[in-house]
Amino acid sequence: MSSGPAITLGAVNVEADEPRALATFWAQLLGGAVGAENDGFAFVSAREPGGFAMFFQRRSDPRPDRQGQHLDLTVPWGAREAEVARAVALGATHRWDVLDEVPWVQWSTLSDPEGNLFCIAEHPPAT
Repeated sequence: MSSGPAITLGAVNVEADEPRALATFWAQLLGGAVGAENDGFAFVSAREPGGFAMFFQRRSDPRPDRQGQHLDLTVPWGAREAEVARAVALGATHRWDVLDEVPWVQWSTLSDPEGNLFCIAEHPPAT
């Protein structure tokens, strides 16, 4: 057990060509609300206490060729396909599925309306 402070994820920061539009997509997908907005910045609140918020700021440099990290979102077993369809209806693009690489998770990789990758994963119930 660590003797340091308990660290939690407060917010994910994303550079965007259109911060308000991308914040709206993520608020609809995750269930938060677009809150503070100011000249190239937008904030999406956490859906519930202990959840994470998202902060969007106008992109200052060209988009990198490769994305170094992405969000892995988890849904209950059996809900992945419906949530992927919902994300696509909101403006995401379905990229690929990984259904049999490992036995403890299946996931779909998508990109948001600006091309940022994210995954929607489901884990089988414990037996």
